[in-house]
Amino acid sequence: MRKLKEFVIEKLILICGLASIFFVVLIFLFLLKEGLSVLRSITPLQFLFGKNWYPISEPPQLGILPLILGSLLVTVIATIISIIIGVPCAIYIAEIAPLKIKEILKAGVELLAAIPSVVLGFIGMVTLVPWVKHIFNLPTGLTAVSGAIMLAFMAMPTIVSIAEDALYSVPKTYKEGAFALGATHWQTIVRVILPAASSGILAAIMLGIGRVIGETMAVMMITGNAAVIPNSIFAPVRTLTATIAAEMGEAVVGSEHYFALFAIGIVLFLMSFIINVSADLFLHKRQ
Repeated sequence: MRKLKEFVIEKLILICGLASIFFVVLIFLFLLKEGLSVLRSITPLQFLFGKNWYPISEPPQLGILPLILGSLLVTVIATIISIIIGVPCAIYIAEIAPLKIKEILKAGVELLAAIPSVVLGFIGMVTLVPWVKHIFNLPTGLTAVSGAIMLAFMAMPTIVSIAEDALYSVPKTYKEGAFALGATHWQTIVRVILPAASSGILAAIMLGIGRVIGETMAVMMITGNAAVIPNSIFAPVRTLTATIAAEMGEAVVGSEHYFALFAIGIVLFLMSFIINVSADLFLHKRQ
């Protein structure tokens, strides 16, 4: 009976794993079916590198380069901010903080991850946007840097949690050996623990980037939604995700605009896939 139970459980787990892969493949095929139809009226180079996004003009101008650059600009700034704050926070939680403070900090980080993105977007609109406008003397606070700051706080729970797990999983013998050789606690962290956990920390950063690049509501609310090529970090931008969320309800089914939005979904799918595969490779890298 025990062997039968184990056999059934193993097969159920296998079916669940295969089903998840099957659903992802179905989603990608659906995106391909709808999105590639836009290539009947525009070449891939014109779609990817066109500088104008005016889908309801006549004829439609469907260049998504401003959307790609807007997404990359927000993602890069948010990643830099989240790394600067998140990795030291993970180091403190894993190696320095007393047990009681460690438990409080971990609970706080997990609580930050539970806040809905639309709530963070609203908080950003009423607090962060006026602050950015006042501090930098801008005509509007709805800029790329405003969205990046908010997205950085959304990515930090992922980075802190995974990086802390990577640091905690470093064998204790590494630390004991460093202490035995006369290293200080700080030298042990910098020269022994961080290099040993580097693959896990890099995976945490990559997954944080994936969290940022796939976010929709917060960036749609506080980045200005201007589909133009940004000339600075203080310019309004529009991201790929915000474009789909804002325009899908207004696009006529079967129109070039409709198919172009699905093509944007293909671009996002490929970007997220590359980021997640890279994170998985870093995570399983053997030193």
